[in-house]
Amino acid sequence: MNKIKVMTVFGTRPEAIKMCPLVKALERDERFESIVCVTAQHREMLDSVLEIFNVKADYDLNLMSHGQTIIDISSKVLYGVDEVIKKAEPHIVLVHGDTSTTLNAAQAAFYNKVPVGHVEAGLRSGDLFSPYPEEFNRKLVGGFADIHFAPTKGNVNNLLKEGIAEEKISLTGNTVIDALFEVIRNDFIFEDEVLKNVDFNNKKVILLTCHRRENWGKPMEDIFSAVKKIVAENEEVEVVFPVHLNPKIRELANNVFGEVERVHLIEPQDYEPFVNLISKSHLIMTDSGGIQEEAPALGKPVVVLRTETERPEAVEAGTVKVVGVDKNVIIKEVNKLLVDKHAYEHMANAVNPYGDGKACGRILEDIVERFM
Repeated sequence: MNKIKVMTVFGTRPEAIKMCPLVKALERDERFESIVCVTAQHREMLDSVLEIFNVKADYDLNLMSHGQTIIDISSKVLYGVDEVIKKAEPHIVLVHGDTSTTLNAAQAAFYNKVPVGHVEAGLRSGDLFSPYPEEFNRKLVGGFADIHFAPTKGNVNNLLKEGIAEEKISLTGNTVIDALFEVIRNDFIFEDEVLKNVDFNNKKVILLTCHRRENWGKPMEDIFSAVKKIVAENEEVEVVFPVHLNPKIRELANNVFGEVERVHLIEPQDYEPFVNLISKSHLIMTDSGGIQEEAPALGKPVVVLRTETERPEAVEAGTVKVVGVDKNVIIKEVNKLLVDKHAYEHMANAVNPYGDGKACGRILEDIVERFM
């Protein structure tokens, strides 16, 4: 029997984290021929994940350029992936999530009449401009994908409400849990000199991540001000903040935290040290999306520094709390988790809604059922 030619396309670090376990599963399975195309929408951060999972690209578009805009990326991805599809002739193209790579790679496949499989389908915030442009991207892909690999029942329901036929939807769990279980180690040793000296055993370490466009300006200033106040009020707290490479965020972080004791500004971490940092932290403060899935799997409460989330399952399960960007609300909610043991354990022990680490296997079996 001929092998099914499956082409995976991704370009950012978050996509790579969630697609690399799927690539490895395809490589191990004799029913498939795996074709990997990376756009390198993020270059260095992408490469570090490829190295961790030992994934080699068959096609590397190397599209990243300084000062690139969404339109720059989109046009390059559309043209580049179109050429790769014509050369590789896959039976199906798999894209992930909601990036500019995702939308335009999916369009390239559609224009070539190649079926599109959307991994991590059905996430919705309900606001086209938050997160921006991700909500727009995933909704558009959802409109024409042939197979929707939905992580949760809530995602399935979102797709059904939008008129997607039930037979096109597959409930799989999230591949990020597959990735997570591959790299977490109790004996992990950090290379970063700052992290080596953080007392994870005796301090309540808060991991902070903050970078989303909608938080630039005053919202981010208020978030940082709240963190500064939390540290001042709680002597047992230390904060680790891997600062995004964006110059505006770095300038603000240095201005607010530069002289603050127990706030450690470090460089962005590769995937492996980052998830082990999650594992060793007491709780998470973030405006990111993926960490809302990873941290609950490790029993870490997540305080979301946004006004909404496209991952409501975590909120319903009790592993995540959306607190917004108001300084006083942030301080109140985080202090509660720091001093109220019951509130902390309620979040830490809630059941993770994102799966059991077997999503990749379910995706492969679904493809076989449809193509063989």
